[in-house]
Amino acid sequence: MADVRRPGVLVIAHGSRDEDWVQLVDAALQRLRTVFPGVPVTAGYLELVDGRLIPDGVRWLEGQGVTDIVAVPLFVSSGSTHIDEIQWALGVKAEPALETDLARVHTACRVHICPPMDDHPLIAEIVAERARALAENPAREVLVLVGHGSEHPGFRERWEGLLERLTRRVGQAVGFAKATYATFHPDTLRDRVAEAARRGRVVVVPLFLSAGYFTRTVIPQKLAGLSYAYSGEAYLPHENVYRWLEETVRQGLARAAAPSPRG
Repeated sequence: MADVRRPGVLVIAHGSRDEDWVQLVDAALQRLRTVFPGVPVTAGYLELVDGRLIPDGVRWLEGQGVTDIVAVPLFVSSGSTHIDEIQWALGVKAEPALETDLARVHTACRVHICPPMDDHPLIAEIVAERARALAENPAREVLVLVGHGSEHPGFRERWEGLLERLTRRVGQAVGFAKATYATFHPDTLRDRVAEAARRGRVVVVPLFLSAGYFTRTVIPQKLAGLSYAYSGEAYLPHENVYRWLEETVRQGLARAAAPSPRG
């Protein structure tokens, strides 16, 4: 018999009680439905959005007759512990690396998990644009990228690898005299910015998907009393996030359509 497949898309996002965040995700889903007509598209949140958690998304896709789920983590870094627990929850790995509150979702669908944003060229362009907008004379300035980071072994290395790559790429693209990075975990932000300020004017760019508590409150509080240029702009609603999402889904759909290896 022919291997008849019907793919669907599950965009996985962090939950929030902020309606603005849910609306941003819904706008992204609508764009995907326009670009990929006939492909069922829905969201699955980690928490806080009642009726729209990951199991709800999987069950909805099953109800649409989907055989293959293309799961797209709407996350900044593969160093996020959420990526690991999502893989476990969807049955892609046998055990989570860390304790998780997510439930295992059992499904007969094949699951194809896509990579998060990391330093994809479209995402690097956003970071460079944010930095360029704040710079006055990059050749005499220091760039500090700020990421969430992690103190868990393995996850910390993935976060730092991403930050090193983005720091190098954006620093060279914009022409900063020096470029470095800081994280919340471990907490290096204030020390890194204070050190950078001794070398010149400091430009601080956050690596966060959306503006919120971390960009509006935590970073300014941690840097109180220091001199630096900062707008608090996050990745969304930049057009490149939607372009990245479309490209990632297109690649995931192609993998889902590939013939299964014969045993």
